[in-house]
Amino acid sequence: MALQRFADYAAGLTVTDLPEDAIHAAKRAVIDWFASTLRGGLEAPATLLTEAFSDSAGKALLYPSGHTTDPRTAALINGAASHTIEFDDIYRDGLYHPGAPVISAVLALAQAKGLGGPDFLRSVIAGYEVSNRMAVAVNPAHYEYWHTTATIGTFGAAAGAAAVLDLDANRMAHAMANAGTMAAGLQQAFRGEAMAKPMHAAHAAQTGVTLALAAEQGVTGVIDILEGERGFGAAMCNNPDWNAAADALDTSFTIERMTFKNHAACGHTHAAIDGVLALRAEHDLKPEDIAKIRVGSFQKAHEICGNMDPQTIFEAKFSLAYCAAMAIQKGRVRLDAFSADLLEDRELRDLIAKVDLSVDADIEAGFPSRRAAQISIETTQGETLEHYAPTRKGDPDNPLTDDELTDKFLEITNPVLGEDGAAAYLDQLWRLDETDDLCALPLTPTKANAAQ
Repeated sequence: MALQRFADYAAGLTVTDLPEDAIHAAKRAVIDWFASTLRGGLEAPATLLTEAFSDSAGKALLYPSGHTTDPRTAALINGAASHTIEFDDIYRDGLYHPGAPVISAVLALAQAKGLGGPDFLRSVIAGYEVSNRMAVAVNPAHYEYWHTTATIGTFGAAAGAAAVLDLDANRMAHAMANAGTMAAGLQQAFRGEAMAKPMHAAHAAQTGVTLALAAEQGVTGVIDILEGERGFGAAMCNNPDWNAAADALDTSFTIERMTFKNHAACGHTHAAIDGVLALRAEHDLKPEDIAKIRVGSFQKAHEICGNMDPQTIFEAKFSLAYCAAMAIQKGRVRLDAFSADLLEDRELRDLIAKVDLSVDADIEAGFPSRRAAQISIETTQGETLEHYAPTRKGDPDNPLTDDELTDKFLEITNPVLGEDGAAAYLDQLWRLDETDDLCALPLTPTKANAAQ
């Protein structure tokens, strides 16, 4: 059974198996997760979930408050927080955000069980590797109706959490098998205004912890859940070649090829933003210079981000037109690009009305492994300016450097922790592989500031 092969890999991974590049990549993923989580924890639904569920006892931390709770609750709330501000990591070829479900689950359980940094990072890598490979196997067919972060994320969270518990391959397989029948999350959840999208990551993370703890006690699942006649593959993704995905496990570490977002919006908007920013910089464009912005991209970008009249911050983050207009107006599309006031800005609205969206056949042919955009801007002076963005800044072929990732972390977390606190926090995260106690890190504003 293919699922047993995934379980064998995750259960058999040891700290000594991990090359330095994979460990460093895992630390980058954790740093990026903390950036999104610390800021997202101040917003709904994480704040509402905290009110509803955080009164249980335990050693797992909630962010950024530093309150402690049980690991299932921490995975739920931090999972929601990490996927709220649309700044979390992506495995491009799998149409998947692994950090939100996997790290949320692994960290909560690792804190509860007293793990140190090396085993925490090993468990993160285990969850990433099996779920990234599975995500590639099921897509793009699965992505037609299902949210990969919710579905495959449940497998990744279960595998990572089971690795924390050091389950053998048999019990690891049962945790992952039950993930297959408990995984859910529909794309309709982010086609309109709601808090459902971050709840997908929350549910996946919490379910992963639940299933690992259950498997530890002997709860079993159906091992042929992937390829069975009425299993996950048949029901949700046109029966992919699971064994080919498992074959790839020993070839490389996918965690070394993550996309770290450079813009605070849906990843499907990023190539277009990059293209508009390039033309703006090259030609010193201002809003009054723009007659038309034409964006050619892939079909899913238009299906998911085709809103030409966003009315809320959530809708704006999923609007190619808004993001392209913002790139012209402000020269950046970070967190400060989204506010109630900006949604009513007349100049920005005029720019949005000048955006024209289309599907580019050549770009569509490269999806999902290539996320490109063709930008054409017609100026009020009668010029036509062209730029082809072959990839997104932050993708593995144009990655954020460590310095750029550091800048991103500090930009997002300075308002939460203060400049000194954020810097101290980041220093500890870069040295995660040296810590013996994840609960002793300066992971709250008070502790972070005291560390200076």
